[in-house]
Amino acid sequence: MKKNIFDSYLEKVIDLPLWVRQVIYVKLKENMQKLHCVEFLDKSSGNMFSLYIPVLTFSGAQELKNKNCGLDVNIYNFLQMCSDGYSILDISLNMFLTMEETAKYFMFCVEQNYIEYPESDEIYAMAGFISGKFKTGEYFERNKKLSFKDVQAALEEQKKINESADNHLKYLDVLDVMGLIDKDDYEIIFMLQEEAKKRFVIDYNLVPEAERSFTSEQEKESAEIEELKSENKKLKEKLAQLLKLVKRNV
Repeated sequence: MKKNIFDSYLEKVIDLPLWVRQVIYVKLKENMQKLHCVEFLDKSSGNMFSLYIPVLTFSGAQELKNKNCGLDVNIYNFLQMCSDGYSILDISLNMFLTMEETAKYFMFCVEQNYIEYPESDEIYAMAGFISGKFKTGEYFERNKKLSFKDVQAALEEQKKINESADNHLKYLDVLDVMGLIDKDDYEIIFMLQEEAKKRFVIDYNLVPEAERSFTSEQEKESAEIEELKSENKKLKEKLAQLLKLVKRNV
């Protein structure tokens, strides 16, 4: 596997003529504006989950070395890449994971104290939200956009409204009505959460040989099963013919 494969991919884009890069930038900006994701253009790299480089703790290093807990092999691969200084983005690309899957491994390793808790509240909040561990209110509480009192007040307001109204309001709508969170804010994170389910492979030639051989083994087994089915069918037909001959001679 190749480290920082996205950087290699990005270098090809950066090497394009300036007038081509200008058009790419304009088109991307237009697309971000259309999706109401303009704030992503100004987001600092220090608050982006995909660019975060997880840091192994002493416990994580020991578990990676000794494998005392007998964890899933993907967890150990994740820890090894953290040890080697991979970013979340490159871990996802090298392991052929979706960002959602990577976020789940990340949250598990943080909870088990295998990797350090990130300094950025936004990174931890986003990882929890993408992985499905945090609901919307908790996400905004974790990244400090809402206080615990705000989250509880919105829950109480939602309950009050829904008990007295025919049309029930969703929690997100209540946050919007109360002026606590702008609609665009939560639409963006839900879009990001949905996009995190998609798998992104830059180059299929980079798929490890082990994965290819595993696929070949599966194909070989499938072929053998089909051959056995065919032989079984022929055997049944022969038995049926023998039974007919026996009946005629009786």
